[in-house]
Amino acid sequence: MQNISEIEELIKLISKLPGLGPKSAKRIVLKLINNRDELVKPMASTLAQVYKNVTRCSSCGSLKSISSGCINCENTKDKYTKICVVEDIADQWSIENSNIFQGYFHILGGTISSVGQRKEDLLINSLVERVNRDNIEEVILATSATVEGQTTAYYIQDSLKNTKVKITKLAQGLPVGGEIESLDDGTLFSAFKNRANLNFNSD
Repeated sequence: MQNISEIEELIKLISKLPGLGPKSAKRIVLKLINNRDELVKPMASTLAQVYKNVTRCSSCGSLKSISSGCINCENTKDKYTKICVVEDIADQWSIENSNIFQGYFHILGGTISSVGQRKEDLLINSLVERVNRDNIEEVILATSATVEGQTTAYYIQDSLKNTKVKITKLAQGLPVGGEIESLDDGTLFSAFKNRANLNFNSD
């Protein structure tokens, strides 16, 4: 196979996507090349627009368009009293698709123990601000059942200890080491329904 630098670079980039390796990336690149007018041209245009206009909300961590703002934060129609805290956008999408939870989301963007991840990057301070500003009654910690996810949950719990908000954590139905994104609707339903209260006991 003759090496073409542009193709090799595209294969390297696509192989970095989750669940894809070099072989899958090569198949995708061939599909794109063979359908350049139907796929490559509109995809290039859409990716350029996404790069230009889509960013992460500095308050809740969700994705937003520069032109339309953050739908999650600017939802004035539904006055929710609950915030579900998740690690990333994929977790939010999984919970939304299950129709289990009705409320606001707060996307951390990772965990405290993630490589190169700082606590300041996880928008925990903005979570505390949202709780106080929006009269939130319950914060549901939907972090994964990994060591990193549990560590992050404990840190958030400690950060909210001076508020009056009820703090709960997904409990039964969430397997040890499990990630929210990979759970089916039935497991998510059980985890939400049986969430445990994490508030500190007061004397």
